[in-house]
Amino acid sequence: MSKTKVDTHRESSESGKEIEFGTHGSAGAATQKPKAITTRTISEMKRKGQKIAALTAYDAITARILDEAGLDIILVGDSLSNVFQGNDTTIPVTLEEMIYHAKIVARVVKHALVVVDMPFMSFQVDVKEAIRNAGRILKETGASAVKLEGGKPIVESVRRMTEIGIPVMGHLGLTPQSINKFGGYKPRGEEKEEATGILKDAKLLEDAGAFSIVLEKIPSQLASSVTKSVGIPTIGIGAGPGCDGQVLVYADMVGLTQEFKPRFVRHYANVAEEMRKAFLNYADDVRKGKFPTKEESY
Repeated sequence: MSKTKVDTHRESSESGKEIEFGTHGSAGAATQKPKAITTRTISEMKRKGQKIAALTAYDAITARILDEAGLDIILVGDSLSNVFQGNDTTIPVTLEEMIYHAKIVARVVKHALVVVDMPFMSFQVDVKEAIRNAGRILKETGASAVKLEGGKPIVESVRRMTEIGIPVMGHLGLTPQSINKFGGYKPRGEEKEEATGILKDAKLLEDAGAFSIVLEKIPSQLASSVTKSVGIPTIGIGAGPGCDGQVLVYADMVGLTQEFKPRFVRHYANVAEEMRKAFLNYADDVRKGKFPTKEESY
């Protein structure tokens, strides 16, 4: 049975125990009953002025740690094409690969809302194919929502998905699947015409039923304007502090991808260096016969 989170505040489980849903409590509130994050929770967080914290994950170990840390949203991003597969862009990753990684993440996440990127050409052909592929993602992974890049051209797909019960997160601004069209990763929406288009697309996505929108690499002022103009939460990445929440690729913010240093990434750790030290020390101990010791043997 899928563990997709139910969008109600409280319900009874099969065992008769009451299950509560809502935002995470404080880290020190160990005695509080865990609360699952839903699309409704995310919407309520905007209404209450609570900032939304999101990070990516592609594997069980990372996803479990993020969930234990109290992240509100865990995005299984098509950035796994870059981070896990070593590709230059997000374009090569396939639907099957996204389903594989999403299934792993959703399997271990108990509280955060798991959202899955629909990869390039899995939703652009026509509405029927978009719905079929989105349905596969939710049905086969246990995730709770999908994310689609783009504005007006995908609005009808978003509308039909939400009508039949598939929650959708939008994505505007720098949309990496369009990198060949853009010709680079420079900020979007700096020109008045494009900025106006992003504002219009945000309203279209909201009207189509999207529950939130990622705003990537657009001017802070534009992101703030979009955030104020729509009733659904905006999640920024390189879009300034005016958004309702923020998302980063976890490997970037913990210092694993050391060669990638855009302005919008803050490094909270230097995990690559710590791993490098551990690997060097291990190899040195093995070569010198220091590992394993008698205490580490059977």
